[in-house]
Amino acid sequence: MVSILDDARHRELAGRLEEVRGRIAAACRAADRAEDEVALVVVSKFFGADDVARLVDLGVRDLGENREQEATAKWERWPALLAAEGRAVPADVRLHFVGQLQSKKDGHVARVARVVQSVDRAKIVDRLAAAAQREGRVLGVCVQADLREGLGVAVDPEEDVRGGVGRGDLLALADRVAQAEGLELRGVMTVAPRSVDPAEAFGLLARWHEELLAAHPGATWRSAGMSGDLEQAVAAGATHVRVGSAILGSRPALG
Repeated sequence: MVSILDDARHRELAGRLEEVRGRIAAACRAADRAEDEVALVVVSKFFGADDVARLVDLGVRDLGENREQEATAKWERWPALLAAEGRAVPADVRLHFVGQLQSKKDGHVARVARVVQSVDRAKIVDRLAAAAQREGRVLGVCVQADLREGLGVAVDPEEDVRGGVGRGDLLALADRVAQAEGLELRGVMTVAPRSVDPAEAFGLLARWHEELLAAHPGATWRSAGMSGDLEQAVAAGATHVRVGSAILGSRPALG
C-alpha cells in the first residue's frame, strides 16, 4: 500500500504549493516587502483529511475551512493519519475558520479553530466569546469587511452569502470583539467583489484597516486575496492570503 505521504497526490500538492509560494515571493519582491510578512492559509474546502495530512507534512501550518461540520471532521482525523505514517503531529498547526458562521455552530468552531476570520455580527461575537470561555481558550478574531457599498457596487444576491459589514459598522464590531473576554482582535478580512478590480477593492480595505488600527494598534492582520488575486492583495498590504484551488485543484464533484 502506497503511503499518502509518498503518493502521486502528495507530489501534486508539493508542486502546486511550491508554485503558490513562488507567486507570493514574487509579489512581495514587486511590492518591496519581506516574504515573511505574508502568511499562506491553505483552504481545504471539500477536500479530505488525507489532503490536510499531506499539506501539514509539506510544511503548511495555517489551514482554513469554510464549513463547521467539515472542519470538525477533518480536525478529528488528520492527526491520526499523520501519526499512522510515523510522523510527529506538529503543535503549531492552526485552523482558520473563514466561512459564514451559523450561531448554533459557534461552540464546535471554538473547540477546533484558533482563529475565526469571518465575524460580521454582534451576536456571533457574544456567542464565540461564551464558547471560548467554556473551552478555556482565547480565540483570535478578524472582522469581515463588506466593501461593496464603499466601492459603489450593486448588491449581488449570490455574494450576500459571503457576509461582512460596511465601514460604518466595522469599528463598532471591532470594539465589541476587543472588549469580549475569550476573544482577541487580530484584524480585518475581506473577499473582493467579483465585479471590481481586486486592486481597487484591496486598496479600500487598506484604508479601512488603517482607521481600525488607529483605535486598535494590535489588530495588524489584513486577510485578503485568494487563488486568483493574491498578487493584488500582497501589493495592498495583505498579511494573510487564503488559497484553495491553486493548491488543491478544482473542487471535487459532490456525490
